[in-house]
Amino acid sequence: MSAVLNSCAAHLSTPVWNATCPASMDAQNIGPKPLHIPFYFAMRQNLIGDIPDTILTLAAPVIMFWTLSLCFHCLDISSWRWLDRYRIHESEEVKSRNLASRSEVFWTVFSQHVVQSLLGYIWLDEPQEISIVACQRGMEVVGEVLRRVMTCPAVPEAWQKVWELRGAEMTHWLYWWGVPAFQLLLSMFILDTWEYFLHRLMHSNKFLYKHFHSVHHRLYIPYAYGAMYNHPLEGFILDTCGALLASTISGLTVRQAMFFFTFSTAKGIHDHCGYNFPLDPFQFLSGNNVEYHDIHHQASVKSFAGVGLRTIGMKSNFSQPFFTHWDTILGTRMTKKDVEERKYRNKAKAT
Repeated sequence: MSAVLNSCAAHLSTPVWNATCPASMDAQNIGPKPLHIPFYFAMRQNLIGDIPDTILTLAAPVIMFWTLSLCFHCLDISSWRWLDRYRIHESEEVKSRNLASRSEVFWTVFSQHVVQSLLGYIWLDEPQEISIVACQRGMEVVGEVLRRVMTCPAVPEAWQKVWELRGAEMTHWLYWWGVPAFQLLLSMFILDTWEYFLHRLMHSNKFLYKHFHSVHHRLYIPYAYGAMYNHPLEGFILDTCGALLASTISGLTVRQAMFFFTFSTAKGIHDHCGYNFPLDPFQFLSGNNVEYHDIHHQASVKSFAGVGLRTIGMKSNFSQPFFTHWDTILGTRMTKKDVEERKYRNKAKAT
């Protein structure tokens, strides 16, 4: 395995940060050749100054939430006419149809952040050792697993030849890119699954909807910091427990969890922001975007422009926050075109 790692160290791409292993390292490690680190990884124990990564993992999503929400709030209260073409709903519509005041939403979300932070502080482990030696040990483990897979008798000889020629590069890519990407996608899938089925249960069970989930749907017209406006118990189970469960099962490190929590927060805000901007990067991630989730919120409106909408979206678009696969597979996906068709049919029935 040492031979593979020595070759790996020699063939890695040009780094943003280089660290040279001490010459006194034993034969189990890479040796004196430079170990090249991908651009996204910081070879220091704390990512920012003297702030422990655990504290930063708890603070980053909260900072993201209020910073991004403030940006959208400034757009909401602005008088810029050019924004009208990108707003899904008029500003006056938000004021007249929402049943919760902005101050009530603010304090509810603030209390949920306090609960999340306290639970996260208890849940998070001490950060893993961040050092050259730790990276080498990790690469040895990944390389050994990959070697056993590529050289087992059931694998075609051609694959074994690939291992002999490109084993170092494969180990490097898998350690720095393949495994982290898989963990992130797995955590997203787990969170989506958790939220879809619980969210759907909240709508199908009258007791749960009336006493818990109806709080969130007091915002008929969502806005950015209303993304986390929930009954406290629902927020704890649906969001907090879901995120912790996803990160635990997928084996995220503290820094990976930091990214996952922060990105999930940004996605949730965007889904409720009320704006559909062109070239918005979130629009290209999946079909689960601001318009998709807005259809679900409109389900709770009894009447809009004289047309009953309670049955149009109430049982649709439960997926959040990333993808729409569960809605598609289980037949609960609804598009904007579907809404227009049902509105037309309702008008025809009314006349």
